[in-house]
Amino acid sequence: MSTPRHRAWSLGTADAESVLAEARKALYVMVAFLAILWLLQVANVADHYQLSTSYGIRPRDVRSLPDILSAPFLHMSWTHIEGNSGPLFIFGFLAAYRGVVRFLGLTALVIIASGLAAWFFSANGDIGVGASGVVFGYLGYILVRGFFDRHGIDIMIGAVMALCFAYQFTVLVPRAHIGWQAHIGGLVAGVVGGWVFRDRNASAARRKAKAAATVTPSTPVDKPSSPDPVVSTSTASGDLYSASREGLYKQLDDMGI
Repeated sequence: MSTPRHRAWSLGTADAESVLAEARKALYVMVAFLAILWLLQVANVADHYQLSTSYGIRPRDVRSLPDILSAPFLHMSWTHIEGNSGPLFIFGFLAAYRGVVRFLGLTALVIIASGLAAWFFSANGDIGVGASGVVFGYLGYILVRGFFDRHGIDIMIGAVMALCFAYQFTVLVPRAHIGWQAHIGGLVAGVVGGWVFRDRNASAARRKAKAAATVTPSTPVDKPSSPDPVVSTSTASGDLYSASREGLYKQLDDMGI
């Protein structure tokens, strides 16, 4: 009888050393990411924000399509970059600590999706810059990663981040001079990225373990017992007749006949 199948869950701490090594890489990556943003901001301020004007996203301008790759690295003011830096570092580190390679793929997906959302849906005359679309992409990824990877710890991390940074969701509401289009595009891309970049190795291992657990030993088949030897009726009756005749001869001999 087979046992019922249940989807396996784990806390996600099976290989603590590898997780720690990836977390160290994630820290270095995010420090380098922020360093690039702030160096570009210094250069941007020195140039009176001409970098933002020249390399920001202009909606529905075909010549501005390549700018979806540069816009997340530029900001319009010190307040702008300060507001993005904290959530970007926290969400980016949490998104990267289970695998920097997956994180880089997620970052590319989020940048393209949030940039295209701003390019298609922003108002004419706007110039879109800033890392907030990427911030929302990382947040969306963190919120769903635990469910796709079936890691209990990641689910708790996503819940805590959603509670601590609930105010971030207020900027998803359409407002003037707020790039909510990029925010929504980044959030959707992060959720999609949770499925695209799910931990396939862990899923395969769980499926293999589940398959092994559901295999039941086959019921042994009893060997048919050997048939009893068949005694020939003719042989048995012949032996009986011979024995009777010998007894009769002996009796006649004793009588002298």
